[in-house]
Amino acid sequence: MNSRGYRSTRSALFDGIEEGGIRATSYSSHEIDEQENDRAVDGLQDRVSILKRLSGDIHEEVETHNRMLDRMGNDMDTSRGFLSGTVDKFKMVFETKSSRRMGTLVASFVALFLLVYYLTR
Repeated sequence: MNSRGYRSTRSALFDGIEEGGIRATSYSSHEIDEQENDRAVDGLQDRVSILKRLSGDIHEEVETHNRMLDRMGNDMDTSRGFLSGTVDKFKMVFETKSSRRMGTLVASFVALFLLVYYLTR
């Protein structure tokens, strides 16, 4: 705080004191302290209400993200089930020594590749 502000504050504080006695002021120090406390309490109440709303918003956001992650986990489990079933079928096809099935599989892949090639061209 600068010295001018300090002097004005000091003179405001000690304005009621004179040599030989205390001059009566309109507010007692107890009333001033209560007013300052009331203002501080009001400021704290405002801050607490802002923090309460903010924490509520954070809670809602966390709940939303948790639900989204649960759905995504369920979708991943479903996909894993489909993929494992497909892999099992491929294993069964490749383990079978039937040349006819192997020829059909190779021909299907070639036909699919050519179809995709002509469609993208």
